Amino acid sequence: MSKKTPPSIDMAVRQALEQYFKDLDGDAPDGLYDKLIATVERPLLDVVMAHAEGNQSRAAEWLGVNRNTLRRKLLDHKLL
Repeated sequence: MSKKTPPSIDMAVRQALEQYFKDLDGDAPDGLYDKLIATVERPLLDVVMAHAEGNQSRAAEWLGVNRNTLRRKLLDHKLL
C-alpha cells in the first residue's frame, strides 16, 4: 500500500501570498515577514499540538525545535 503525497505547504503559502499581493492592489506591503510569521506560527503550533495529543516532546520533535523553545512559543501565543 503506497502513501499518497501530501499537498505542498510551499504551494499553499505561495498561493496565499499571490492573493495577498493581488488584494493590495499595487500598495506596498509593510512588515510582511513579521506579519507572515505571526500569522502562521500560532495555527501551526495549535494544529501540531492537537495532532500530538498535547505531547510537547512529540510536537517539538515534529517541528524540529527544542522542547523548551516550543513551550516558550506556546506560552507566547497563549496556547498553554
